[in-house]
Amino acid sequence: MMSHTPVRKAVFPAAGLGTRFLPATKAQPKEMLPLVDKPIIQYSVEEALASGANNIILVTGRGKNAIEDHFDVSVELETFLEARGKKDLLAEIRNISNLINVAYVRQGEPLGLGHAVLVTKELVGDEPFAVILADDVIDATPPALKQMIDVFHEVDGPVLAIEEVPHENVSSYGVIDAEEVRPGVYRIRDMVEKPPVDEAPSNLAIIGRYVLTPDIFPALEETAREKDRTGEIQLTNGLRRLLKQRPIYGCKVDGVRHDTGNKLGFLKAVVYFALKRSDLAQPFREYLRELGLGEPAGTRR
Repeated sequence: MMSHTPVRKAVFPAAGLGTRFLPATKAQPKEMLPLVDKPIIQYSVEEALASGANNIILVTGRGKNAIEDHFDVSVELETFLEARGKKDLLAEIRNISNLINVAYVRQGEPLGLGHAVLVTKELVGDEPFAVILADDVIDATPPALKQMIDVFHEVDGPVLAIEEVPHENVSSYGVIDAEEVRPGVYRIRDMVEKPPVDEAPSNLAIIGRYVLTPDIFPALEETAREKDRTGEIQLTNGLRRLLKQRPIYGCKVDGVRHDTGNKLGFLKAVVYFALKRSDLAQPFREYLRELGLGEPAGTRR
C-alpha cells in the first residue's frame, strides 16, 4: 500500500543541558555550537526543509532562547548588512527564516526522548511527522530524511533510520532485530535500548531520524504510565508498544553521519565540513599537512 500523505512537520528535541560540552554550553545551547560557520541545528533544519518538511517544531527548555533567536528575523542585523552592501550574507541569513515556519514548545522537565515527542502532540495533530535529533549531522544526497520519507510512502508505516555499527559499540544505541525486505529496508521484529554486547540482536543501530505516525502518541501515553527505572519515557519503549499494533520499518540511510553530541564526533564534523568548503579546503588541508597529519581520513567520499 502506498501512502501519499506528505510529511510536513519535523520535531527537534532540543531541551537537553549539553553537559558534555561544559563550560562552553553553560550559557549557550549545544545545538548552537558552530560547525565551521553554521550552528549544528541548522544543518538538520535545512535537511528537513530540503525533504519537504518546512514546519519546524522545536522542543526547548530553559536557556534555549538563542535557538529561537537564530531562526527569528533580526531586523537590526539585516539593516546593518544592507547598509554595508553585504548582499550575500544578507540573503543567507534571510533564507532560512523566510522558508520555514517555526513553533516552540517547552518540555519542562527533561524526561526522555519519548516525553519530548509526546509534548508535541497538539502541534503535530493527526498527520505523519519526522523527529530529528540534531546531534546526528548527516551529509547525504538525497537528504537522509528524504530517503526515509520515500520509504515511508512505500511501506505506509513508521520508518526509523538505522546504521551498521561495530559490535563493540551497540551498547550506546537502540538496536533492532529485523528482516531485510529489500536492500537497505528492514521490517522490524523487535528493538532494545542499549543492550549489552553479548545480548544485542544485531549491529543495526537506530540513529537520530524517525518518520512517525500519530498513533505513536497513545503508545507513548501508555508508556508514560510505566516509566523506566530512570524515571524517563523512552521513545524506543513507545515504539515497541506500537510494534504490537502495526509494522515498523528501518531504513539504512546512505550518507556520512557525524555524532556531534560528543567532543570527538564534533571535532571530526568540523574537519569534514571545512574540507568540503571551496573557500577553506585547500588552505586548511595545507595547515593539516604542516602539522604532519597528511590527508585526513574521511575526506574522500
